[in-house]
Amino acid sequence: MADPLRFRDDAAHEEPAVTLEAFLDQPDATAVRLEAGDDARLLAPHLDRIRLIEIAFPRFRDGRGYSAARILREGGYIGELRAQGDVLVDQMLFMRRCGFDSFTPEAPIDPIALDAALKRYPFVYQAAADGAIPVWKLRNG
Repeated sequence: MADPLRFRDDAAHEEPAVTLEAFLDQPDATAVRLEAGDDARLLAPHLDRIRLIEIAFPRFRDGRGYSAARILREGGYIGELRAQGDVLVDQMLFMRRCGFDSFTPEAPIDPIALDAALKRYPFVYQAAADGAIPVWKLRNG
């Protein structure tokens, strides 16, 4: 596994993430791991106490983690949201737009390629969890 990549200013959360089932049974847990297919909406009543949500990407073509991230951010989650697993550099811009701010990819990510990927599109066309202003709004106020 490659070194974690973080786009946050706070200290990294060191508590290991537990499964969703274990989290729901542990009132003091502050880190949870969602597997592909887990229902992120089950975390809604607990978002204020969670410091880290790790979302598994078993294969790069599995997009369920994007939906989970968007649900969590739109639900008000402000803690660390980490993509873990088969995360590719060309997906990271879109993962950031969905609300991911931390990554633990299985393979190392070249920093130059990552910088280029994150700067590839200077404008966006729709609103997302990252707060970027859509180009149509920039044009039309």
